[in-house]
Parts: sequence; structure tokens; C-alpha cells
Amino acid sequence: MFTIIGLMGSGLLLGYLSRKRNLNVVHRIITWLIWILLFLLGTEVGGNKMIMEGLHTIGFEALIITLAAVGGSILGAWGLWLFISYRYTKGGRE
Repeated sequence: MFTIIGLMGSGLLLGYLSRKRNLNVVHRIITWLIWILLFLLGTEVGGNKMIMEGLHTIGFEALIITLAAVGGSILGAWGLWLFISYRYTKGGRE
């Protein structure tokens, strides 16, 4: 844990010290590393017999959680929209 925190802190410090430099190449490197990590994660999951056998259960639970999260976000955004529109109309200023 301390190693991860130390790496994050040193990355923050290095980024802060080199913020005036053009570091566009870093974005490309990060993108490629993310693609490689996703590929390796896929090979690891595909090679794990227990995960592959329970994939239908895991997938169904993930679908339910995703639908609940999206539904909650929609309800929250709708409620915020109603609150803001009521607050900044004639009804809210009186």
C-alpha cells in the first residue's frame, strides 16, 4: 500500500515539476498501456475456470447493478432538474 501511495505521490510531484513541458507523448503511452492491461485482464479471466463457469451469474448480477445505477442517475438528474427549474422560475422567487 505504501508503495502505491509513494508511486502516486512521486508521479504527482514529477507532473507538477514538468507541467510547463509538452508531454503529449505521455497520453499515447498511457492509452497503449491501458489497452495492454485490458488484454492481459481478458486473458487472465479467460484462463480462470471458476470465473468462466460462473460468468452467466456474474453477468446477470452486473446487468442488474448497472440498470439500477442508471435508473438512480436518471431519477437524480430529473429531481435536480425539477429543483433548479422551480427555483429559477416565478414560483420559486415568490
